[in-house]
Amino acid sequence: MADESTHIIPINIEDEIRNSYLDYAMSVIIGRALPDVRDGLKPVHRRILYGQYELGNRWNSAYKKSARIVGEVMGKFHPHGDSSIYDALVRMAQDFNMRMPLVDGQGNFGSIDGDSAAAMRYTEVRMDRVAEELLSDIDKDTIDWVDNYDGNEKEPSVLPARLPNLLINGSSGIAVGMSTNIPPHNPTEVIAAAVALVDNPKISVDELMQIVPGPDFPTAGLIYGASGIRDAYTTGRGVIRMRARVDIEYNEKNGKSSLITTELPYQVNKARLIEKIAHLVRDKKIDGITDIRDESDRKGMRMVIELRRDVIPEIVLNNLFKMTQMQASFGIITRAIVNGQAKVMGLKEVLMHFVDFRRDIVTRRTIFELGKAEARAHILEGLKIALDNLDEVIALIRASASPAEAHAGLMEKFALSELQADAILRMRLQKLTGLERDKILAELAELRATIEYLKSILGDESVLMGVIRDELVEAGEINASERRTEILYNVSHLSVEDLIAEEDVVVTLSHQGYIKRTPLDEYRAQRRGGRGKRGMATKDEDFVTDMFVASTHTNILIFTSVGKLYLLRTHELPQGSRTTRGSHVANVLPLESDEVVRTILAADDFYDDKFLVFATRNGLVKKTRLDAYQNVHSGGIIALNIKDGDRLVSVRLTDGSEEILLVSQNGQAIRFHEEDVRAVGRNASGVIGMRFRDDDELVGMEVVPKDAPEGEETADEPQTLLAITENGYGKRTVISEYPIRGRGGLGVITMKVNDRNGKLVGIRLVSEDDQLILITDHGQVLRTRVGEISTYGRNTQGVKVMVTDPEETVVSMARLPEGEEDEDEDEDEIGEDGLALEGADGEVAPDGDADDAQDDASDDEDA
Repeated sequence: MADESTHIIPINIEDEIRNSYLDYAMSVIIGRALPDVRDGLKPVHRRILYGQYELGNRWNSAYKKSARIVGEVMGKFHPHGDSSIYDALVRMAQDFNMRMPLVDGQGNFGSIDGDSAAAMRYTEVRMDRVAEELLSDIDKDTIDWVDNYDGNEKEPSVLPARLPNLLINGSSGIAVGMSTNIPPHNPTEVIAAAVALVDNPKISVDELMQIVPGPDFPTAGLIYGASGIRDAYTTGRGVIRMRARVDIEYNEKNGKSSLITTELPYQVNKARLIEKIAHLVRDKKIDGITDIRDESDRKGMRMVIELRRDVIPEIVLNNLFKMTQMQASFGIITRAIVNGQAKVMGLKEVLMHFVDFRRDIVTRRTIFELGKAEARAHILEGLKIALDNLDEVIALIRASASPAEAHAGLMEKFALSELQADAILRMRLQKLTGLERDKILAELAELRATIEYLKSILGDESVLMGVIRDELVEAGEINASERRTEILYNVSHLSVEDLIAEEDVVVTLSHQGYIKRTPLDEYRAQRRGGRGKRGMATKDEDFVTDMFVASTHTNILIFTSVGKLYLLRTHELPQGSRTTRGSHVANVLPLESDEVVRTILAADDFYDDKFLVFATRNGLVKKTRLDAYQNVHSGGIIALNIKDGDRLVSVRLTDGSEEILLVSQNGQAIRFHEEDVRAVGRNASGVIGMRFRDDDELVGMEVVPKDAPEGEETADEPQTLLAITENGYGKRTVISEYPIRGRGGLGVITMKVNDRNGKLVGIRLVSEDDQLILITDHGQVLRTRVGEISTYGRNTQGVKVMVTDPEETVVSMARLPEGEEDEDEDEDEIGEDGLALEGADGEVAPDGDADDAQDDASDDEDA
């Protein structure tokens, strides 16, 4: 018995796995995933077209059931299942996927909304006319044929395409370790570029780009910028940005605007896009959209996005571009099979391979046609000899005993070939007429001219290239098409602010976290002592805690209770009227559950010579350079390290050499040089700025201007410190009354507080022309002129500025620049309920006279 071990071939498993994987990878790359650079088709598409060609399913014939085509292709050429064949067939018929569809479909072949095609038993197909250009001359020995999967049939290894289909229709696919993503192009431009390359083989990519400026998508749309196109055409790789075509329509009747989308980026699903926009509106990530409608019909696409009256449509559109596929990227990878290998190519190289392919096709076709012409001419020359010697030929045939004898006699007597002698013997008697004789002579003359022409093609390269050029020009005329996709070359890199009119707005934040921006002119000036007008509709137990005036172009630095910093643009805040609540800050910022917004600040830019000075409730101060906070990501950054039991009170911008004024709620104040606080990093905690007695805590911080010296005030209009208490009392004090001391002390009295006026709620440095907004915990707002509030010494109680109910307290204040009045000062203000809100004239002290406000105290409590 033979040893079976002698039939075992030892092999390294690593080598076997490597070889097997490489075989599989090459099979996928060559046989399934990547197109051929010559005809631009993958095997499945090539087999579908050839299967239709064999069945006679041409563009000018009747439709056939898709199932018939799928069965033909699967049974003869593509044994990978009917679904893969039908999916490829469907895509070849979709005008929103193919720039020039190769299949003419009848029935439901899907839609741009992602609807799938009907089953193959319901749809019908035939070749589209342009597909004839890919199969032209296939029967003239122009291409090589290979065995099908079972060896019983022959299939074309490539189609003899007359136009560069790879660029016209593009292709996409994922192979093993590589992929391709070629965008479609305009057929007229691509063919013209091929003609230009034939005329000038040394043409540059820049010159070709004058002819082919970029991709031309079947869904049209816009290409935003051309830098990615140049990269792709030069190196074979590039990224282009696509945008939807959107027009802004204004409704004069209701003052609203709408975004009308008529074209989408290539391969964007319209239904999913609408769903995405709806989710963004629901989650309040995009503000201002009131309705979305799809009004598309057989005439074209039309997607309508209706906007609120108060929003700027350009801002909403920019947000849609940013957050949805209304702006999408197309990563170009021009990879195709070249001589059996995958290769990445630029525009010129792809066209060069196509022109070389056409040279081979035309040469092989010419050789085939020359052989047929010479064979026919050879026969006609024999017939001509017979006609010239008709009587002798007839006599020879009549004298012959058999056809073979006549065949041999003709060959011998007239020096004919076997084919010629056979043709003479098979010639009909009608050919002996004079008319038929003339036809034979005319055909022979024509064939001789054709033979000379075909030989000139094979013998002269310029004539050969001229044939290729003429055929390209003819294909371009037949398949001419206007460009659909517009390329925006001079892309203006406008920021969002460039689309927004610059105006001042009031930013308000409530205790429970509702934030909004409101046009400043909605707050009308009133005299001191007025009741105010409603500024925000709040929930029960909610009240306004902060107010800030900023331009719509300003950066808003938002500092929270845990010491984090968030950055927003003012226009990114939700806009509301004077009486609306706004949106919760959690819909604007990604706050943690225990995080509350405390301070907001404006910053035009992050200068390296500016500083942020922080002050906390426990009297700590910290100074950090402003440029340390310029890189603020969407999740926020650490602004300062907050210790347990402390919270942020105020943040101010300084130039590094100014003076700091801290004020506590019990009426103490301290003024010191900013140089006393050393600049530290972002995560530091700071140093002691002010010490307190009992249960006191810091209520505010201001930066004292350099033109406010210690001692006697010399300015014509000195800047003063305005202090407001929770019961609506306030006063102004000249800054020079606050002596400069070192940081860390108890400070001096800035306002005498008691049960009558209450503790301090805020301070502001003000000028005579400024205006003041006061806000209560019931949502009442008073706007008045600072000049109507008297100036008193530090150790005084102040005067009544705002009338409050017994259970109502002032919680916030804001200084406003003086603006023009839009109404008469003496005219009563009309509230929401239609009742007049009376404004008082002159200065009053409702709970006492003006002399009470100047009740002197004995001595300053300096520390």
